[in-house]
Amino acid sequence: MPRKRVLSGVQPTGALHLGNWLGAIRNWVELQKTHETFFCVVDLHAITVPHDPATLAENTLSTAAQYMACGIDPKISSIFIQSHIAAHSELCWLLNCVTPLNWMERMIQFKEKAIKHGDNVSVGLLDYPVLMAADILLYDADLVPVGEDQKQHLELARDIAQQRINSKFGVLDKPLLKVPEPLIIKEGAKVMSLSNGRNKMSKSDPNEGSRIALLDPPDLIKKKIKRAKTDPKIGLEFDNPSRPEAENLLSLFSLMSGIDKKTAAEKCSEMGWGTFKPLLTDATIAALEPIQNRYKELIQKPEELNQVLADGRATAEEVAQSTLDRIKAAVGLLKKI
Repeated sequence: MPRKRVLSGVQPTGALHLGNWLGAIRNWVELQKTHETFFCVVDLHAITVPHDPATLAENTLSTAAQYMACGIDPKISSIFIQSHIAAHSELCWLLNCVTPLNWMERMIQFKEKAIKHGDNVSVGLLDYPVLMAADILLYDADLVPVGEDQKQHLELARDIAQQRINSKFGVLDKPLLKVPEPLIIKEGAKVMSLSNGRNKMSKSDPNEGSRIALLDPPDLIKKKIKRAKTDPKIGLEFDNPSRPEAENLLSLFSLMSGIDKKTAAEKCSEMGWGTFKPLLTDATIAALEPIQNRYKELIQKPEELNQVLADGRATAEEVAQSTLDRIKAAVGLLKKI
């Protein structure tokens, strides 16, 4: 039987951090062994908010290199840049023309970001979920790895495919677009901030001490963990809602050291923070060292890295263009001669 197809991607805004790795990229590495996998750097999404052009270009290449440093193998996965394939923007426009405005206005993340950006909120930010739907639907993805905060966006993609494309332009026994299913990864799927255990670790947090970047040097990792928020109790534990920082840091220790949660909880049940934090620091530095070493090798060979992206684009573009041509014909656009 053919492998099920998976598509995912990360924005090149700021440095990738533990949340990106543990919640997404590390799981992609396993998925590529059993699925047909497409991983893109979603740079078009990154320009929906104010940005620095030079930094964006640099971060885009760096993000692709970090994918590979984390274990994404270009021999079995397609790694590409979203903006390098025009079909993403073209399908987004076609989907825009059939997606009701009120569907977009109810999106939770837009409401939150609109408050943050005020009068500077862009149409692109409102339209972000339709572009995300285009990303997914272009590749006839069977499964899309998503965190809980992205489930609403995937539901929108499913609704657009089912209710606005297949039902209006397709036929019952031959849908135009495949309706993807969510792939929720539970373990390590939600890594929380070092400065507030109730908030998700995020690249957009202005406090850089709230996250550990994959490329942070050992001294900086040590400093960030040393300053991480704790509570006055001795001993770490899981499943105590009144101790979110203990839950988060103990979870990180389990994930970074490779120790299962039960063993980690037993090991640290009577441990003070002064003893625990050096253990977490050592485990984190050791886990990130091979990624950092591989990244340094890759980023010093831009020709090889660009060839990987060119090869990935060629594979992805063939699939994407086929889908786009199918939809353009279905909605009545005249075929090029």
